[in-house]
Amino acid sequence: MDDAVLFEVADGIATITLNRPDARNPVGDPDVQEGLLAALERLDTEPGIRVAILTGAGTAFSSGGNVKRMGASSAGPAARTPVQHRRHYRGGIQRLPLAFERAEVPIVAAVNGAAVGAGCDLACMCDVRIAGASARFAESFVKLGIIPGDGGAWLLPRVVGFARASEMALTGDMLNAEEALAAGLVSRVVPDAELMAAARGIAARIAANPPDAVRMTRRLLREAWNRGLDSVLELSAALQAIAHTTEDHREAMAAMREKRPPTFTGT
Repeated sequence: MDDAVLFEVADGIATITLNRPDARNPVGDPDVQEGLLAALERLDTEPGIRVAILTGAGTAFSSGGNVKRMGASSAGPAARTPVQHRRHYRGGIQRLPLAFERAEVPIVAAVNGAAVGAGCDLACMCDVRIAGASARFAESFVKLGIIPGDGGAWLLPRVVGFARASEMALTGDMLNAEEALAAGLVSRVVPDAELMAAARGIAARIAANPPDAVRMTRRLLREAWNRGLDSVLELSAALQAIAHTTEDHREAMAAMREKRPPTFTGT
């Protein structure tokens, strides 16, 4: 995997780190996108991974797009045509929200600094978001005279609600960590020095549960974003039928009866 994105696994927890601190981890850059896509694919192919943490190296989570490259693509001899721009988005950054949607395991965003533009949307692609005290969030595309082309108009309202998402996207204003907490953009704020420990604590609590039940619960939550109640109930019944046949379910019930810690094997 390209060193633009680092991947480590310990105790069933994968840590994915955007590793372009010199450029503030621009998710708009192709090498970062390819590294993230490879990391997400690896999550699904290594059965020992139960949960993942996504964070950024240095002082930023992700600055979003690379403004210098963005300017070159919009003006001058290297400017793209509208058709080329469409293909660029579809074959580039728009693959990320689809890959996050398909991912099998839950992903915890540990937002360690600025999460701006596509960086804010990247955090929204994750299942759980916690922030260090220095974290900042902005759906700032409008400040550059563009729109959220990476799926942010779909993601952000589902996280913070339509009215709050509209305010963020139409003003482009920056939220600090406490404002993000009040908006529901993150579930907790911790001191910067404690961010990764807090993220690992949440990840460990997820990883302690039966892995297949966790994966099916994540899938059910994701599908429920987009479906009516009828479809969600039908899917719930189908997944529950599978869950009831697992050894982990039997182990959980036995451990409860016997008043002992369960041992889950993923079977």
